[in-house]
Amino acid sequence: MPADSILLAGRPFPLGAHPEAGGVRFAVSAPPAEAVEVCLISEDGTEERVELTERTFGVWHGLISGVTPGQRYGYRVHGPYDPSRGLRCNPAKILVDPYATRITGALTDLDAALGYVGDPMHGGPSTVDSLGSVPLSVVTSPGGPDTGVKPEVPFEEAVVYELHVKGFTQRHPGVPQHLRGTYLGLAHPAVVEHLVRLGVTTVELLPVQAFLDEPSLVEAGRHNYWGYSPLAWFAPHPGYASEPGREVEEFRTMVSALHSAGIEVLIDVVYNHTCEGGPDGPTLSYRGFDAPGYYLHIEGGGTLDITGCGNTTEAGSPQFVRLVTDSLRYWTTELGVDGFRFDLASTLGRPGGRGFDRASAMLTAITTDPVLSRCKLIAEPWDATGDGYRVGDFGVQWAEWNGRYRDTVRDYWRGATSVRDLAYRLSGSSDLYSDDLRRPWQSINFVTAHDGFTLRDLVSYNDKHNEDNGEDNRDGTNDNRSWNCGAEGGTDDAEVLALRARQARNLFATLLLSTGTPMLTAGDELWRTQLGNNNAYCLDDETSWVDWELSPEGESMLAFARRVIALRATSPALRQPAFFDGRTTPSGAPDLVWFRPDGEEMAETDWFDDGRRFLGMWIDGSTSLSRSRDGELVSDDSWLLLVHAGDEPLEVTLPGAEYGGRYEPVVDTTTADGSPATPGSFAAGAPLVLGGRSLMLLRVPG
Repeated sequence: MPADSILLAGRPFPLGAHPEAGGVRFAVSAPPAEAVEVCLISEDGTEERVELTERTFGVWHGLISGVTPGQRYGYRVHGPYDPSRGLRCNPAKILVDPYATRITGALTDLDAALGYVGDPMHGGPSTVDSLGSVPLSVVTSPGGPDTGVKPEVPFEEAVVYELHVKGFTQRHPGVPQHLRGTYLGLAHPAVVEHLVRLGVTTVELLPVQAFLDEPSLVEAGRHNYWGYSPLAWFAPHPGYASEPGREVEEFRTMVSALHSAGIEVLIDVVYNHTCEGGPDGPTLSYRGFDAPGYYLHIEGGGTLDITGCGNTTEAGSPQFVRLVTDSLRYWTTELGVDGFRFDLASTLGRPGGRGFDRASAMLTAITTDPVLSRCKLIAEPWDATGDGYRVGDFGVQWAEWNGRYRDTVRDYWRGATSVRDLAYRLSGSSDLYSDDLRRPWQSINFVTAHDGFTLRDLVSYNDKHNEDNGEDNRDGTNDNRSWNCGAEGGTDDAEVLALRARQARNLFATLLLSTGTPMLTAGDELWRTQLGNNNAYCLDDETSWVDWELSPEGESMLAFARRVIALRATSPALRQPAFFDGRTTPSGAPDLVWFRPDGEEMAETDWFDDGRRFLGMWIDGSTSLSRSRDGELVSDDSWLLLVHAGDEPLEVTLPGAEYGGRYEPVVDTTTADGSPATPGSFAAGAPLVLGGRSLMLLRVPG
């Protein structure tokens, strides 16, 4: 204990390390423990241990005077070591505070971090001291740079843009070298300008909570680039700071810069597992405090793995529910974020590893929290098991990554499915969401994401090419639903290249013109490629970084993306907040009508013709049910969307005069930037030729 310092009782809540009363109050949950020591680590590595003497509700706590912000610390837990019951207390292992708001150091010696000797289930506890080989916690002061006014973008207006903090700016020529790949790099005016000109409203950051490399990657000399291997759920990842130790301040500055531009910040949170892995993994934090309180276990003490990552957190544990909700509130209130995307969210609805329950303690605690209920909450509605696939099954306040949308749209444009399922996806997926009080914008529509092919690769490769990952191309999904348009990978064939570009425009336009919330993947608008790698989770190099040096194809794709996103923003009928229900509108026509190529409405039997590759979608804009920010209903023109996935050109007949007198092409995927190949307008009932594999959007002036 520091000279002249005293130990006071403190109090159990809030948990963590909090500067107050001339010292720091420490509080950590460790119900199985028989004794807990706070370990204060000096700059030269010297350790001073202070035993906490107070325990309340299983929380060990005390206030140590003389300790100041910047102090490095950890915990040592004395208690039962009984792997057969999942208990692995081991005072030789210095532990990261689960509530640490800053982390320093790395896992440098995996063997020293292992809590066992020999067999992880039957061997005894390791006596090797892990200090110096594992990360430490750091005491921080609350506050910092102002995070600005939250934009509070209505969900129906949102265009989500998924990006990696490092990869997005690592090669950006307009960002100073020392800021590339950092929070401040993302805050740079040149980067913010790109986002604003593109028209996205909301960025979704791949994991930014402090993470570590998994043991398998450490042993292989590789790194977890994506970050889905969490260590500390309160601490911004230190690797994205331009100055070591300033990650909290720099994160807040980044949020402020984006908020000033009217852009929301969502973060991808990984509460379903930790970097400690299975029983053979290291003891870094949670395992040493209370393994059964944090992880699902099976009989005999092994961990239950429904995430594919070695362990699964125990969503039914009150201790873990408290940690998750405290963490989410911290990121919302202290760090300014606007919402969250929950990785493998189905696990949070499976307490004890049982069947999914949308009203589970964890999911209910999140949606009923007065702070979190105001955030955008997005679930990835599956885990690594068949029972965990829950698209459409989450509760009323949850938006979901719509995997059905991705699969259907990919299949349609490669000619592998008809229009029956496509109609549901274009109109907001009412079959998945309308029966449980949800809105169409709760369908997060996407065709690409970080895990999978980029948009360019989706139209350039039939098969994954993951050899650089070091797993003999065994990793990554084989179910890509992709089509290389006639040649695998790089080619000089002009026809193949033209078809690829058109297919990419078809996919992108379908995404932006569908009812629901579109999510884009960073770099798709710049024609980014990963050379067929669909699982570049461990490649922190040019494979994963966005290339800002645009080719002519990249210039065209960027112009197209800006055009379609801007159109969506100014056309409320194309992003309606309520499901279509066949209601009669002021125009006298239903709110939504489906058409065949001959200009007639689709009949019931037409939907079961699996050979159909054309669909017309007429949307009435006279009552779009969209509202202004003041809550007033806003009207729009009506729209006719024509999609044709057949190889050959198709002559279609436009709908009759009851749907509009004139039809003006606005978007045409047969041109590089999406401008109409035939400007002007067409009369009702007129013939119109669509190019093979193309999409056209026509405005019907009200």
